[in-house]
Amino acid sequence: MDGALASLYGGGEKKGRGRERSAGLGASAPSVARWLGDIRTYFPSSVVQVMQRDAIDRLGLSALLLEPEMLEAVEADVHLVGTLLSLNKAMPETTKETARAVVRKVVEDLEKRLATRTRATLTGALDRSARVSRPRHHDIDWNRTIAANLKNYLPEYRTIVPERLIGYGRAAQSVKKDVILCIDQSGSMAASVVYASVFGAVLASMRSISTRLVVFDTNIVDLTDQLDDPVDVLFGTQLGGGTDINRALAYCQSQITRPADTVVVLISDLYEGGIRNEMLKRVAAMKASGVQFVTLLALSDEGAPAYDREHAAALGALDAPAFACTPDLFPDVMAAAIERRPLPIPDMHTHR
Repeated sequence: MDGALASLYGGGEKKGRGRERSAGLGASAPSVARWLGDIRTYFPSSVVQVMQRDAIDRLGLSALLLEPEMLEAVEADVHLVGTLLSLNKAMPETTKETARAVVRKVVEDLEKRLATRTRATLTGALDRSARVSRPRHHDIDWNRTIAANLKNYLPEYRTIVPERLIGYGRAAQSVKKDVILCIDQSGSMAASVVYASVFGAVLASMRSISTRLVVFDTNIVDLTDQLDDPVDVLFGTQLGGGTDINRALAYCQSQITRPADTVVVLISDLYEGGIRNEMLKRVAAMKASGVQFVTLLALSDEGAPAYDREHAAALGALDAPAFACTPDLFPDVMAAAIERRPLPIPDMHTHR
């Protein structure tokens, strides 16, 4: 254990000297593969993932991850997937198959963890949002109608005057809501891209939601036609580069046909390289047309990242608050947006 730690952290010396002492590890694929095997033997999975991330950052192991035998030695997690995606263009064909297998394992594990609850939460929200206010007699939800009209109780007649009738939503399988996920794929957003792609695939599997997935840096790529396989979506992204949120939102705006039934989710740290005022005007216009607009500074387990506070405050002033969201909270955020009720915004002060 001491040897494995010293190889990475240099026995507690400063980062600069530690890197220098450990240069041999970074230069030799066999020794790195051995080291990766050692840490998997000696440490629990959560610690291994942290050490791998540190090794990639401190020892420059990214290039070595392009070798299939190296990929087979690592502990796969969301952050490793992000690193592999950022190396995608440099990856030789022989490595791509192994990389896809690593990414698929992580994605399938995430889908197992997230899909059931997401579908259950959103199906309930869709049913509630579809309840109608002028139902036919056989469509009246009497329990909710009585509860909504208790204030109209007439004691002398021992009855309630039902001023407001509440009906059940139609159970038809028609599309009830349109969801557009607009994902910033700048390098700092890697984990969010992975989670958003998985959620995009889960949403796309629900017939009552029409899902569009758009990724952007200074360019825009619509990956909606690949949503049946989130691994294809992830390999269709190109992590890194600049950011033009305004341009991405302009594209999303052009795809909206039913604003009152549309939820737009922007996932970005809001470091805008485009035209700030135009971006804010677009958000205001979408909201004015009836779109539910959600801004997530991150969709990951790490909490709030570094983000542009000025832009976050400006969006908050437009009643489009920007906040970080964990994958476990995301279904509740989407359910609230679908039902047009206040979003369950977590306290971010601990992450500042």
